[in-house]
Amino acid sequence: MKTLKFLPLLLLFALASCDAIKVNSDYDKKVDFAQYKTFAFYKNGIDKVEISDLDKKRILRSVDEALTAKGFTKSETPDLLVNIFTKEREQVDVNHFNAGWGYGWGYGWNPYFWGGNTSVSRYTEGTLYIDLIDAKKKELIWQGDGEGVLTKDTNKKDEKIKEFVTKILEQYPPQKK
Repeated sequence: MKTLKFLPLLLLFALASCDAIKVNSDYDKKVDFAQYKTFAFYKNGIDKVEISDLDKKRILRSVDEALTAKGFTKSETPDLLVNIFTKEREQVDVNHFNAGWGYGWGYGWNPYFWGGNTSVSRYTEGTLYIDLIDAKKKELIWQGDGEGVLTKDTNKKDEKIKEFVTKILEQYPPQKK
């Protein structure tokens, strides 16, 4: 009976974990990141990103806000070029719950739960990459990525994209140990 009390809590945790954004970053360990003070968007790279122009604007606006909050300024002669690219994939989760009596998990006979319960959920998982390129050398110096569930709700897109960008750019500049 105790298991049934914790089942709703377990389901809530599972749904909340689907909404989390996982972030990673990598960087050139020989670079002094303190030298970078200005940025601009790398138009040639951003034009190739295959997402809607509205989503591009949302991402670029969020990147602009996050970098400005870190003390960077936009410039015609930048220290850094900012590039983005995205990947998306359809995910399908199949869950089966059987509360039968008998030997082992989900094995046996129960007149109340005959056959168990199977649920299928589909969602889109996306990855946003943010590249920071040394403008003079034209070399990638830092890359961050965030992976999480995307929303189709236009009222929540701004919020979700801002969350992606903020979490990714929290990792910049890298903390050297």
